[in-house]
Amino acid sequence: MPDYNDDLRLAHVLADAADAATMERFKAIDLKVETKPDLTPVTEADKAAEELIRGQLARARPRDAVLGEEYGSEGGGARRWIVDPIDGTKNYVRGVPVWATLISLAVRGEGGDEVVVGVVSAPALGRRWWAAKGGGAYTGRSLSSATRLHVSGVGRLADASFAYSSLSGWEEAGRLEGFLHLTRNCWRTRGYGDFWPYMMVAEGSVDICAEPELSVWDMAANDVIVREAGGRFTSLEGESGPFGGNAAASNGLLHEELLGYLGRI
Repeated sequence: MPDYNDDLRLAHVLADAADAATMERFKAIDLKVETKPDLTPVTEADKAAEELIRGQLARARPRDAVLGEEYGSEGGGARRWIVDPIDGTKNYVRGVPVWATLISLAVRGEGGDEVVVGVVSAPALGRRWWAAKGGGAYTGRSLSSATRLHVSGVGRLADASFAYSSLSGWEEAGRLEGFLHLTRNCWRTRGYGDFWPYMMVAEGSVDICAEPELSVWDMAANDVIVREAGGRFTSLEGESGPFGGNAAASNGLLHEELLGYLGRI
């Protein structure tokens, strides 16, 4: 199995640079906010963080491709870095500390693209999570000061904690009936949103989570972290990985049941 430790170390360096840029402008009274064509907000910090990451990648991995939320796709080849400079921009704009920079590396193989490195850095929460293929998933302050992550052992939906982002998205996707049925059969539901529920699945504090519509940069880093913690990450239709346009993550034990509720339209 290839060793991705050097790529993981680089991803941490990239996250450090992004954290410095985003925290400098977090809660700034003169923060510049624009509206993108899809009517979602983008700030100067989103753009600055992605520019920093792209600049460092151009120097450290000049042959690798890059896909980012703000500046699109650049380059080709079998290795592609996928970047969301601020996942949770609406929180960032309002001063809510639940936002993170998501950095991942996908490698093309015989079965298609696979995410092999992921870092999720949430500096306003003082948290960071990461994983590399075959090396496990961790959380901590640094590579040398970390705790290994494991998903929960909850095997019954009636005992499960389910996290989601919003109600409206499920209605717009035509999946509201299944979503509501699922919530009625779980022990607990909470609308944490964005990257956080996936990290809680990896930590074992939440058992299942899902979102009805996402881009690959919203999911790629979360995917490898959940899998390396022992869980499963698929689309709502059961396609493995972060490339299906939506997401379902679990401790593995509850995954088919989760898909049974949310995969129906």
